[in-house]
Amino acid sequence: MRQPSSRGYLFVTAAAILWGTLGLLFTALHDEGLSALTIAFLRAGIAFTILFAILAINRPQLLRVPPRALPFFALYGFCGVAVFYVSYTQAVILTTVTTAVVLLYTAPAFVTLIAWRVWGEPLGTRKVIALTLAFVGCALVARAYDPAQLSLNLIGLAFGLTAGLTYALYTVFSKSALERFSPWTALTYALFFGALFLIPLQTPGGFAPLARQPGAWIFLLALALGPTLGSLALYNAGLLRVPASNASVIATIEPVVASALAFLFLGERLELLQMVGGAMVIAGAVWLSLVK
Repeated sequence: MRQPSSRGYLFVTAAAILWGTLGLLFTALHDEGLSALTIAFLRAGIAFTILFAILAINRPQLLRVPPRALPFFALYGFCGVAVFYVSYTQAVILTTVTTAVVLLYTAPAFVTLIAWRVWGEPLGTRKVIALTLAFVGCALVARAYDPAQLSLNLIGLAFGLTAGLTYALYTVFSKSALERFSPWTALTYALFFGALFLIPLQTPGGFAPLARQPGAWIFLLALALGPTLGSLALYNAGLLRVPASNASVIATIEPVVASALAFLFLGERLELLQMVGGAMVIAGAVWLSLVK
């Protein structure tokens, strides 16, 4: 690998900033009248169409995969796109941008648990401490100390944890896919199957706001080109120039960006214990990215 470069760190930082805009875009689209199911489908469908067209014109060889790989990509698209996109969008809608993005960062903890149970990777004291930080912090963000408030939003919190779990599965599938395919090939097929699984859940009425509110198309294009496709391009460019562990640590500025945007544009605020919990979740994620 090349020596880490400042340009590489800038690329990773830019990717994390783009990811941090997801909650704001989800909220804007929901305010335009779109449901989480419709937003998730259009995000996957538009991003797939753009990426497929670019690859078909410039690098058609990347679209060729052996038929035996299709069941893998179907499962990848179902877990890592269809369920993940819907659950994260719904978590933002039902809770807050900040709560949803912090719950999303339980993903490294889920990856660690999956690796422990499925591949027999040892946990060790450091990983146990990191897992404890992540899940205790998650409980604080969810306001488990206030049972009345917790019971009011159990569904939203369940969607947030589902987003964390399916993002963890997305990471696991991505790691496996990248051993055999280009990241663009993997993303193209994951988006295709994700959109395919979401088609039966769509209704004509779900798309009606797009005719009444044509400005929603701007947010959809921003969603597809920014945090869905653009962020991956920037992150991959960064990985060519900095170690993966460094990149994963830098990427944890995503919840900070998301929280700052939610504060500035949506007026969201956290209680002190929620902020402590958020810091614990991010600390756990950083620790898990560094522990071997």
